[in-house]
Amino acid sequence: MSERTSTGSRIIEVPWDDARAASLRDELDADLGARYEGFHGDEPEERAAARSRALAMHPDEIIATLIAVDAAGTPTGHVILRRLGEEWEIKRLVVTAAARGQGIARRLMTEAIDRAREGGADRVILQTGIPQPESIALYESLGFTRIPVYEPYTETMPRSICFSLTV
Repeated sequence: MSERTSTGSRIIEVPWDDARAASLRDELDADLGARYEGFHGDEPEERAAARSRALAMHPDEIIATLIAVDAAGTPTGHVILRRLGEEWEIKRLVVTAAARGQGIARRLMTEAIDRAREGGADRVILQTGIPQPESIALYESLGFTRIPVYEPYTETMPRSICFSLTV
């Protein structure tokens, strides 16, 4: 487990199955469920299942699971860096509601980008959507530029907003 500290909070690397990381992913799932309710319209169950498969995280693809913790050790944020074929992809960024507005998402993103660069990546990519305007603003402020929707999202989430950043 590695660790970087700044202004009373720390970003630490944890295993994928760390209970704190899993809890933060559950919080993200609840938030995204509310944001995307009805977004895909009335679609066949098969298409919804295909989207779930496209969004699935496979632990063997994960390069780093990073969480932010405050001075008391309370988890406040989460991000994953994974290999998606030949690409380096950032996934599952979340900051708890109580910790928003403190720059935690930016710090998590910067750490993930640094890890990709240190690992030999030429660029990192990510996928988000219209119901996540805060995320879109963050990515653009970090210098990400929009790219076409990429696999595995093309078929089941063609309205995704995808980005890349040369590192």
